[in-house]
Amino acid sequence: MTTWQAVRVIAGAFILISLALGTPGSPLFVSPWWLAFTAFVGINLLQSGLTKWCLMETILRKLGLRPGA
Repeated sequence: MTTWQAVRVIAGAFILISLALGTPGSPLFVSPWWLAFTAFVGINLLQSGLTKWCLMETILRKLGLRPGA
């Protein structure tokens, strides 16, 4: 798996988990403040798309994942 693939998998998992924890109708509901984490992930995805730099990708590269194409 390359870094860009891992970033998308991690971001998708973070979004789904935070929606499950922050949506009042969810059986896993904890607090609506979890939706702020969803917004944070979305803002980071937007930022990385505009600047072509992603902190998560940098971290994953340092952990040994190979760079994406």
